[in-house]
Order: sequence, then structure tokens, then C-alpha cells
Amino acid sequence: MPHPRLHELTLKLNSNKSSDRLLALVALRNLPTSEAFPLIKPMLFDDYLPVRSMAIRSLASHPSAESISLLVQMLDDPNYEIRAGAAGALGVVGDHNTVQALSRAFLEDTEWLVRFSAAVSLGNLQNPRADEVLLQALEQPELIVQQAAIAALGEIKAFEALDTLLRFVQSEDWLVRKYLATALGNLPCSKSISALKYLAKDDHPQVAAAATIALEQIDEP
Repeated sequence: MPHPRLHELTLKLNSNKSSDRLLALVALRNLPTSEAFPLIKPMLFDDYLPVRSMAIRSLASHPSAESISLLVQMLDDPNYEIRAGAAGALGVVGDHNTVQALSRAFLEDTEWLVRFSAAVSLGNLQNPRADEVLLQALEQPELIVQQAAIAALGEIKAFEALDTLLRFVQSEDWLVRKYLATALGNLPCSKSISALKYLAKDDHPQVAAAATIALEQIDEP
């Protein structure tokens, strides 16, 4: 039996009002994939960019071989916002087979937002195959990309990256130091503990707090 809102949402998706289409796409996240996916798919090619972006986010709520394939294809979309959205959605889906596609997006895309989204998603996947790419991300000029790579390497528990990460203890950007403190909490060893004790005395309160929390996590049995 079709979902009771299926007909209503179908009508909204065909509305000339972009607000109707956006609201329908949000609602489709809660419908069964068998009913939602056929309605979301055509909206990926809507004329209105926010609708396309919302369709990508809704698609991430319905992972399947076809939806993942579509998201990977959209990593080559002419619009960088769509590429960034697709990269972010793949991190939500969590399919480890997309590590290569996300790594390519990071290495080849010229837009920092796409590289940032790809780095975050590689961290979400927590797949060690992403280590090399994320180490390269640390060398990017954009601080926000560095922050994403630091966080991701911590999530992956990339102990082999520890010495490289420790270079950022003296970063002038407090957010970089904060992300580093959190990442070091996932990499417990004498070197990381020593760095965290140093960061716990940081002049910025959020860095000091993050380091203190990380030390407490390491001390937990």
C-alpha cells in the first residue's frame, strides 16, 4: 500500500513553486526508498540549484547501488556546489567503495569547497585507504581544508600521521589547534599526550578545553 502522503508529495514536486519542491524533498527522506527514490531522482536535474542540492541530501537518506552511483557521477557536475554536495552526501551514505571517487575529487577538483567536503567524508568513512590523500590535504593552503584533514586523520586513527599532525601544535589558527586537540584524543600515545598537555595551556579557551577533554578521554579505562 502506497504511503498516504505519496500523491501529495508527487503533486508538490511538480509544482512551479520551488518552495513546494523543496518541502516535498525534505518529506521524502522519511518515505520508504522504493517510493522515495523514483521521485527524488529527476529532481537531481531541476533547473533551480537549491532544489538540486536538496535532492542530493534526500538521496543520501536512501542509499542503494543506484543512488550511490548517481552521487559519484555528480562529483563531475559542472556546478561546484553540486559537486561539494555530492561529496558530502557520500560521507553520509558511508559506502567504503567510494573512497577512490572521493579521493579523486579531493586531488583533482579546483574548488576548495569540494576538497573540503571530500576530506570530511573520507574522515566519516574511517577507511585507512584515505590516509595518503588526507596527508596531502594537510598541505593545502586553505585553513578549512587543513582543519577537515586533521579531524579526518583523527577519526581514522592514523597513527602513522602523528608526527605530521604535531607540526600544527604551533599553528597560528586557533581552530586548527582545536581540531588537532580533538584528533590527538583519538591517537593516544606518549607523543600525543605530551602535545595535549601543552595545548591544555593554550591561550584560546576553546583549544584548552578541547585538549582537556581529549586528555580525559585518553585516561578513561
